[in-house]
Amino acid sequence: MEDRQLQTCIKILPREMRGAVLAYCDTHAKQWEEIRLRAGRGIGLVCDGRETELYLGGRPVEVTPQDLRTVLELATGASFQSASEQLRQGFYTMREGHRIGVSGSAAVQGGEIRAIREFSSLTIRVARQMDGILGELEQGLLVDGQFPSTLILSPPGMGKTTLLRALLRSLSDRYSLRVALADERGEVAALWRGVPQFSIGERTDVLEGCPKAEGMLMLLRSMNPQVLCADEITAPKDIEAISTAANCGVSVLATAHGASLEELQRRTLYHTLLEQQVFQRVIFIQRQTDGSRQYRMERIL
Repeated sequence: MEDRQLQTCIKILPREMRGAVLAYCDTHAKQWEEIRLRAGRGIGLVCDGRETELYLGGRPVEVTPQDLRTVLELATGASFQSASEQLRQGFYTMREGHRIGVSGSAAVQGGEIRAIREFSSLTIRVARQMDGILGELEQGLLVDGQFPSTLILSPPGMGKTTLLRALLRSLSDRYSLRVALADERGEVAALWRGVPQFSIGERTDVLEGCPKAEGMLMLLRSMNPQVLCADEITAPKDIEAISTAANCGVSVLATAHGASLEELQRRTLYHTLLEQQVFQRVIFIQRQTDGSRQYRMERIL
């Protein structure tokens, strides 16, 4: 199998499960996007948004609670303590940007989740660097020599992070702009000892592991960016930080979950964002009938 990113994710599976998944993927060559493990149930492989249950010998491959713990031990280098803060938030990001989503029984104290005590499901999302995906988008990124603030919009699992990475790489390398990235979960750049594991451009500065709002403001103060980037706007603080950046004359490139502008207008958080007219353009990601993705840019101001 030549899919190096998928191979990296398969390596953290327990030995018997690893062999089963490898054998299946060798005979079903697809660009698998996720490996889903559910205790007491089976393994699902996701491609183009569709989940396929893994069968061997006519029977589903059963996953045990110990299998889930083994996966996390292998992913974290047997250091749950160092990974506890990420796991408390429901995920762990591996060295190359692959993200493991977790669910199970939460330990709550003072109204806050302190830990996940018992794991019931894991979702391993395969991070990929996709070159040459921008097509006609790349030619129209700048208007009169400036990058208009742009929002990437799509439902979950459509490749927003991948497109964000490609765009900031183009702005940095092709258009020689200073780009700053607030990479809260470490998925976009995947820093390892300070070095990005993905190609994000020679003029891109990264702050990883810091909440997006604080990270954006810190980068704004310290790195003097021309374009400020963040993945998945989800909180009022994110909106405030983006507004501050826009008022300082910095262009913003960000992503959000949603299928349309009309849907965003109906949600209070994003309605406020659109009212402030921070973004001049939206890039929609849409899945075609053959499973491929189409990118469509639309001016909103």
